[in-house]
Amino acid sequence: MLNTETTLTLTIFLCTVLFLIWRPRGLNESIPTSIGALGIFLIGAVSISDVYKILGIVTGASITIISTIIMSIVLESVGFFRWSAYNVVIKAKGSGRLLFWYIMALCFFMTMFFNNDGSILITTPIIIEALALLNLKTHQKIPYLMGGALVATAASAPIGVSNLANLIALKIVGLDLVTYAKIMFTPSMLGILCLSSLIYFYYQKDIPEHISIRARSKGHSKKFGQANLIPPHPLLNKNQAIAVDWSMFKFYIAIIVVVRSSFFALSGAGIPIEWMAILGAIIMIVARWWRQGTGIQDVIQKTPWHILIFAFSMYVIIYGLRNMGFTDILVNLLREPVASDHYSAIFIMGIALTVMSNIFNNLPAVMLGTISLTEMGLEPYTMQIAYLANIIGSDIGSLIMPMGTLATLIWMFILKKHKIPITWRQYLSVTLVVIPISLLVSLLSLYLWSELISYTGQLAG
Repeated sequence: MLNTETTLTLTIFLCTVLFLIWRPRGLNESIPTSIGALGIFLIGAVSISDVYKILGIVTGASITIISTIIMSIVLESVGFFRWSAYNVVIKAKGSGRLLFWYIMALCFFMTMFFNNDGSILITTPIIIEALALLNLKTHQKIPYLMGGALVATAASAPIGVSNLANLIALKIVGLDLVTYAKIMFTPSMLGILCLSSLIYFYYQKDIPEHISIRARSKGHSKKFGQANLIPPHPLLNKNQAIAVDWSMFKFYIAIIVVVRSSFFALSGAGIPIEWMAILGAIIMIVARWWRQGTGIQDVIQKTPWHILIFAFSMYVIIYGLRNMGFTDILVNLLREPVASDHYSAIFIMGIALTVMSNIFNNLPAVMLGTISLTEMGLEPYTMQIAYLANIIGSDIGSLIMPMGTLATLIWMFILKKHKIPITWRQYLSVTLVVIPISLLVSLLSLYLWSELISYTGQLAG
């Protein structure tokens, strides 16, 4: 039976989620979560000891994401992402279909090397600029933008460091990055390939076979494939230098590759990955200052520091729900079928997280789901693969509704800002077709792959 404290906790949670989804006047997502967390603490749903415990869980993950974003800001300052988008258009060589796959690859790798929210924030405006070079109608631009957004968000599944919720949940279940990648990389990649293919076939009639580029300086279009097509860099502002410092460019890329690799190499040794992320960010900032004389003002201004507050506050709210017994409901409902066998564990948790993510966003959903798993008393391997099913549900299944992920909401806001109309009905007409199939492919692949590596003993190493 609900008491006053429980009712208030649930009300605070629902109001917080409502404002996260609504975001009136572009309200920063850390504001409703901070107010909600304060309310949860004041009504006594979480204690001081809980707060200290939560700090230990979310701080490392948040710092890792912040450091990764800082590295992307430094890389952006040398024009890397604009250069990438421009070259994607050029390398398509006049093929609209080839351009689609190049853009999917660009968005995928952006998330893999950075994170899903950063990928959406950086690549979406640049893709819009790149598409502005082409003689495309609005309905012809949508396949590239929709495909890029869905793939960029889903691409946080293959490795555990491209998504804030994934990193936090990893610590809760005690899974290291190497084991995560061994089990998760193959099935999630199959799911992403399925998703990309379904989007392509869904929009096949809207994707132009041939594209042309407008040479702005001459005011007319030139077809790709002409021998001397070397237009001025169209993605650079008039006041920007076209020249790229290739030595620094290569240095930055090398640092990013080393840092990402170190996450996997050192996580098994118990070395916090945030240390390597911080070190990589500092090296890139110092190197840029030494070579270009550029300070840290842009880093300070562009870095979303509020992520630290957002992650901590959201977890306080979820922990309040847990203390009020809401996770007990999930545990009692799901424990027996999840514990019965690996197939049930994967599909039940994957679908449950899909439903929860689309109702009240994937970050609180994956936190609730992961905490519930740790309280089911499952055998360790069953808990790990059920957790990975959680991630598939929260990273891929959550894409059915626009409110399922913050990245999707950010994407729709960017499109609106650039006056590219896309309604919820248009969005759902695509996702209701492509996401359920991709989700089932991913979950089935996870089951088959996890059984295979368990049988062959690959996790022993």
